[in-house]
Amino acid sequence: MRTPPAYCLTSAAALIALPSASVAQWTPQTSNTAADLRGVSVVNARVVWASGSQGTVLRTLDGGATWRADTVPGAAALDFRDIKAFDANTAYVLSAGPGPLSRIYKTVDGGAHWALQFTNTDSAGFYDAMGFWDRNHGIAMSDPVGGRFVIVTTSDGGKRWKKSPSASMPLALAGEGAFAASGTSLVAVGERDALFATGGAKVSRVFRSRDRGRSWSVVETPVAAGSASRGIFSLAFADTKVGYAIGGDYQKPEIDSATVAITKDGGSTWTLAAGRPHGYRSGAAIFFAGPGHALVAVGITGTDRSGGDLASWTLLDRAEYNSVGFNKSQSGWAVGPHGRIAHWNGPLER
Repeated sequence: MRTPPAYCLTSAAALIALPSASVAQWTPQTSNTAADLRGVSVVNARVVWASGSQGTVLRTLDGGATWRADTVPGAAALDFRDIKAFDANTAYVLSAGPGPLSRIYKTVDGGAHWALQFTNTDSAGFYDAMGFWDRNHGIAMSDPVGGRFVIVTTSDGGKRWKKSPSASMPLALAGEGAFAASGTSLVAVGERDALFATGGAKVSRVFRSRDRGRSWSVVETPVAAGSASRGIFSLAFADTKVGYAIGGDYQKPEIDSATVAITKDGGSTWTLAAGRPHGYRSGAAIFFAGPGHALVAVGITGTDRSGGDLASWTLLDRAEYNSVGFNKSQSGWAVGPHGRIAHWNGPLER
């Protein structure tokens, strides 16, 4: 969907009791680019990739002490809204845009060379996000073409991207689309599940596949929609059952009502969270610690984290970020406009 211009909550027994905002906050890093950044993929505490406008891809091998910014050859006009990395050498990047501006590239040598794997040939298509179950099996999603969302999948590391049968996809609602704001409107979960979230229509919905994108079902959520700029922008799953849908209205980012929903059955049903972050949030990620987890969410009005009672949120700062990512070693980064990139200075203890 033509989305914003650049400018976890689990069972109470498993939730983390988080410290004050003065302990948990972002430490800015030097990105060496002025590109607007929307994609981030945290491999481990030292290896992180990010992506953004003007065909920009970033990589650090030292936890962000130094970042190398490059432009993918032939992609200077593209906006890389999503990136998925598996190690210091292997990464996929997806550009969002109408028609052939939606593409997927892959590197296996740390960005020294990039292979163009997929180009959208349908002028009505607009790819929003991608996800991977492992380094060979992936999925990408486009806004509706002919009344249905479009899915392509790969099972051979991107050598071939195959379109899933359109008849298996439920019809889209009038005005419905996904948001390419952070590369997290689509997620691959477990070994075979995929889910993507929507907005822009009268209701927000989550589409779910149990067979790696071959067939789909859809369910309505309580996250507010009703306008082209409002709905679910990000999905984050702690496991195959517990997940979160978060969003808002990027044209009215101060609105904070009905912006977060929770599922405990893998996306079959969604319940509105009692608490809510401080306005529109475009990206969210799970923060794991011990046996529990929390939810960190970012947007153009700041960063929030969930409280330990399933009902409260703490505003950590008001800096503008588009996307956030963590890995299970508690390492986290957020990216935003004008090359903004920051490291989470935790860890957050139970």
